[in-house]
Amino acid sequence: MRVAVVGAGIVGASTAWHAAGLGADVVLAGRAQPGEATAAGAGIVCPWASENDDPDWFRAAAEGARYYPGLVAELTEAGERSLGHRTVGALALAADDADLHRIRRRVLERRRDAADTGEVDLLDTSAARSLFPPLAPGLHAVRIAAGARVDGGRLRDALLRQARWRGADVRSGRAALLRTGDRVTGVEVDGERIAADAVVVAAGAWAPELLAPLGITVRIAPQRGQIAHLSLSGADTGRWPVVIPRATGHYLVPFDGSRVVAGATRESGTGFDHRVTAGGLAEVLTEALAVAPGLADATHLETRVGFRPVGPDIRPLLGPVPGLDGLIVADGLGPTGLTVGPWAGRVAALLATGADPGLDLGAYDPVR
Repeated sequence: MRVAVVGAGIVGASTAWHAAGLGADVVLAGRAQPGEATAAGAGIVCPWASENDDPDWFRAAAEGARYYPGLVAELTEAGERSLGHRTVGALALAADDADLHRIRRRVLERRRDAADTGEVDLLDTSAARSLFPPLAPGLHAVRIAAGARVDGGRLRDALLRQARWRGADVRSGRAALLRTGDRVTGVEVDGERIAADAVVVAAGAWAPELLAPLGITVRIAPQRGQIAHLSLSGADTGRWPVVIPRATGHYLVPFDGSRVVAGATRESGTGFDHRVTAGGLAEVLTEALAVAPGLADATHLETRVGFRPVGPDIRPLLGPVPGLDGLIVADGLGPTGLTVGPWAGRVAALLATGADPGLDLGAYDPVR
């Protein structure tokens, strides 16, 4: 059978790789656009400390975290050596002792039915700063050993390379969906019509404009995120943990090469305005320096802008579209795209090839 995938971000790349591995003839169509979320995102994989209480969201996020070790091992065995993924642990910062113990209880409760968090430790200010030296004095933290970070662009590129190796036809171009009656029959890429038995839409924030001509409405909107990349000359940041300040939506993510990523704004109503704004950059740096004043002398390398595909709630839009055979949506992952994306691509590939994904997708109805 043939599966067409529209969208070359982390979800589309994962879908193509998995579908090709399941024996499908795969065509992936995507085009580079400013503000692609995969390339801009910082890549935290640590859902256990989230303040979000939606159990269906957490189920997807936990499955995403659980899926990473096997995925990384398989890609590494296939020859990929530069995924930007490392389990470095995460520090969830606490406001006071009561908050510290509340966070730890929350993480331990979530560990019961989800991927193993590894050790969950209470750190005093000295221990926290020994792991992440720029932190402000006086901060305590819960350390979650299984917390990880990933470079979304590198992982996406690896998945696309391996999808090609499995025989996928990866194209760059503008795609449109083809419909006959109550069935999607393929895609048109830059004027060429390509028949397909199933089509997976993983176009990120651009999914609504792709689906609208078919009369399908998905409640996805772009949410702008501005993310600053800083360089700490001479610092060996490669194994520093991710830092998650309490309930602010901001974070610090260290990478190799003395780089620390500080994010992120969550700006709704901006459309696809792909600009670094003075206010956005000020917000990101102010929040970063409030918890890590040791970054004040860092060099500002760049600020990336990405458009998160935000749905009607925090849960992904994942599953077949009712009433239109052959159409599957894997989108709307919002701020947890790099946590959930590879797993969501696997689910979409299973659906597209007629296999049972092994879970009830009712909570993730793409047209809810």
